[in-house]
Amino acid sequence: MRIAMIGTGYVGLVSGACFADFGHQVTCVDKDEGKIASLRRGEIPIFEPGLDALVDSNVKARRLDFTTELKAPVAEADAVFIAVGTPSRRGDGHADLSYVYAAAREIAGALAGFTVVVTKSTVPVGTGDEVERIIREVNPSADAVVASNPEFLREGAAIRDFKFPDRIVIGTLDERGRKVLSDIYRPLSLNQGPLMFTQRRTAELIKYAANAFLATKITFINEIADLSEKVGADVQEVARGIGLDNRIGSKFLHAGPGFGGSCFPKDTRALVKTAQDHDVQLRIVEAVLGVNDNRKRAMARKVATAVGNSLRGKTIAVLGLTFKPDTDDMREAPSIPLVTGLLDMGAKVRAHDPAGMEQAKKELPDIEYFDDPYACVNGADAMVLVTEWVQYRALDLDRLKATLARPVVVDLRNIYRAEDMAAHGFVYESVGRASEPKV
Repeated sequence: MRIAMIGTGYVGLVSGACFADFGHQVTCVDKDEGKIASLRRGEIPIFEPGLDALVDSNVKARRLDFTTELKAPVAEADAVFIAVGTPSRRGDGHADLSYVYAAAREIAGALAGFTVVVTKSTVPVGTGDEVERIIREVNPSADAVVASNPEFLREGAAIRDFKFPDRIVIGTLDERGRKVLSDIYRPLSLNQGPLMFTQRRTAELIKYAANAFLATKITFINEIADLSEKVGADVQEVARGIGLDNRIGSKFLHAGPGFGGSCFPKDTRALVKTAQDHDVQLRIVEAVLGVNDNRKRAMARKVATAVGNSLRGKTIAVLGLTFKPDTDDMREAPSIPLVTGLLDMGAKVRAHDPAGMEQAKKELPDIEYFDDPYACVNGADAMVLVTEWVQYRALDLDRLKATLARPVVVDLRNIYRAEDMAAHGFVYESVGRASEPKV
């Protein structure tokens, strides 16, 4: 099958490379000439484990190509995937669909022969209807079917998620469209990837509902963590105890500083706005957004408490800046409000991250960055663990204690055990577990 992938961001690049690895002929299209030139040189603009090798092997096999010219790839394609950004619109929280609609107009003018136009971007319910209207308006003679095929990729594990999916949701009831998309995903049949066909609007809502539910699980366990601290319980044992119930499951029950990233904050806001537009109140999802925002801001106060309430003139070392490990994505990362809060309280902040420091410098320009975690904590009054990178899971605790000016560790991901930290002489503060005495 011939595929045109419009957009070479996270979703477009990962999807395009994986489709090419299935044996399809894929052309990724992007207006950014610099990005296309970089991709042609083999330079990957995002950090995703295994993606550089996957792109390189399929380019060499001549199954994957990159261009700024949309017309020819679309005219030759059996399916055109729209994988452009849908960021939160400033001011109201709605998804900004301007890139989707602009892509639809360009695609419409280039269509030749029967083509399935697929929205891969995360879009509100009804977006496919508007894409179809635009195509009919621009090119009334176009023989095209518009389908929805939302992505369910986790940053840091995207290639495996694409090749071993829990489900593949396709929103179209058109038989020709179903056949084309079934053929595209047929290589996954050996992995028994469940193909689920629905109406287009249902597929669009599945994506938002899934992300809102996962965000709710995270927020729920974070609130239970707050209660655990007050009553002397251990939130990790609580999470395990409830997660062993297969009706609940153990995933997304890890207490921490709140959720961030490119999907959960944006998609939960967009879902709330969609509901409001249809006179429906999603009180649970609205509460999730409010609780999560408050939690991220509260983490700076947690650090202040650990060092004796005042941060004025103190140096705080932050380990981990990206919203999760194995990515360089800083979008809505909990580290941003944390560091901003620390600075507002008068602290000097230094930071280390294995992959995200270049991106972080755009969001947090007023702090000092270090290439080594031990250099980062050298002389600091406290160390704060924000992202659970594997590099931070086995730090030399004796060296750490000798390096810090004060033996204070605030572990926002519960990486370490309180008894181990106490044995090494640390004042240790974690999330949802009993606090250690302050120095």
